[in-house]
Amino acid sequence: MNEFYTLSDGLKIPKIGFGTYNEEFADNKAVILDSIECGYRFFDTASLYETERSLGNALKESGIPRTDVIIETKLWIDEMGADNVRKAFEKSLNRLQTDYIDIYMIHWPRQTGTDDEKWKELDAETWVAMERLVRQGKVKHLGLSNFLPHHLKNILENCSIKPVVDQLELHPGYSQEAAVAFCKTNGVLPMAWSPLGRGRENATIGNAILVRLAKKYGKSIQQINLRFLLQKGILPIPKASSKEHMKANLEVFDFELSEDDMYMLSYMPQTAWLGEHPDFVIPDRKSNPENI
Repeated sequence: MNEFYTLSDGLKIPKIGFGTYNEEFADNKAVILDSIECGYRFFDTASLYETERSLGNALKESGIPRTDVIIETKLWIDEMGADNVRKAFEKSLNRLQTDYIDIYMIHWPRQTGTDDEKWKELDAETWVAMERLVRQGKVKHLGLSNFLPHHLKNILENCSIKPVVDQLELHPGYSQEAAVAFCKTNGVLPMAWSPLGRGRENATIGNAILVRLAKKYGKSIQQINLRFLLQKGILPIPKASSKEHMKANLEVFDFELSEDDMYMLSYMPQTAWLGEHPDFVIPDRKSNPENI
């Protein structure tokens, strides 16, 4: 893992992260220990995922220096607001067993089913509270997740510390070109959750274009997806439970997709979209009082 992006505030971050959004990671630090052994040093989690504790346990057991690892976590909608941010942050900090967070993010920009503009006030208020954590030395950098241009614009107009990253669902078949372009124009690094595509049958895997390109380059479809994102200047955060797949997801720096193939993937028909839209559809949060 010697390939890095440099964020707008100077942070060097590995070009591929390790995602922990999976039930099997919740009580399974062994999977995360395997990812560390494979070379991952940037880890993405969230209070919603219920994997912060497993990540903290794995990092502690691994013995690698805290300064060699980048931890990114997020606060959920019910943790937003001036009075809630500090409490939510301290809970995440305790679960992760660390005294600071590298990148702290707002996970979702708005409640759904509301047509008024109150979400703008809540986002801005939450951001100010997160900026306070930065000034106190508890957080190094701030970011966003699932913020489309109109959501991100609201933060940019009301912040004193700019977000350095925005995490979006991005993959061939759902490349959100306008959102990515807006991020880059404003100095925000786009990150890709679900970089391999999702859905009930994972339509990306069976897509004829991807099958053809995998054969052409002698790579797996997953590796084609990841290479596509990297060449667009996007940081993918794949997840994997086997060491074989963990290693394969890192073996994407030894080839390059042609310009024509990049265009083909950028504008292939929409496929493998999870179906969650930050203005209309919101994921359900599991109820687990012990973890909260």
